[in-house]
Amino acid sequence: MTKWIDISQPLTKDIPIWPGDTGFICETAHHKSVTGSVNVGSLTMSLHTGTHIDAPYHFDDDGKRVSDLDISVYGGRAKVIRLPEGTKVISPEALANEKVEGAERLLLHTKAWPDRGGFPEWIPPVAPELAPWLQERGICLLGIDIPSVDSLDSKDLPAHHALAYYGVYILEGVVLDHVEPGEYELFAFPLALEGADGSPVRAVLRQI
Repeated sequence: MTKWIDISQPLTKDIPIWPGDTGFICETAHHKSVTGSVNVGSLTMSLHTGTHIDAPYHFDDDGKRVSDLDISVYGGRAKVIRLPEGTKVISPEALANEKVEGAERLLLHTKAWPDRGGFPEWIPPVAPELAPWLQERGICLLGIDIPSVDSLDSKDLPAHHALAYYGVYILEGVVLDHVEPGEYELFAFPLALEGADGSPVRAVLRQI
């Protein structure tokens, strides 16, 4: 049997969310004792809760929405990299010693969000100049273990825009603490949400 490595945040009532965003509620809306046959659940959440992808429409009114995305971006060869301790900015220099050509998808373990019981106070942002560096090496997806590729207080979102411009898609909030650096297959497909700006995913890895 294939061994899968789950790198998704569990969606629970206590999952930390972006301050001011829609809270997570998953509950039984109709009980079997009432319907006579089934329990039926309901779900309320932000599309950017936990492990999720950003569609370009999230930060660009003219950008692609989830229903416009090429699904193949979210499944295939990937490389997990552990960034140097104390990395302040995720730049080409931070990855200078890594061979990423052929990986197609890059997952970065920053270790900057050690306590997922609360929302982080600070994260290392992605430098906009990383976007062309990734494109030159054939990377189509950047995954990180923090809630955003930009600083938490950023309004102009330079990394989001740079990555989109260079054709690099975004996967945020993966959990890599239990994953060894190396080569994997990644599967992190968004839901088929018509017109949405993002989507939660069940992200998993399979060792190559």
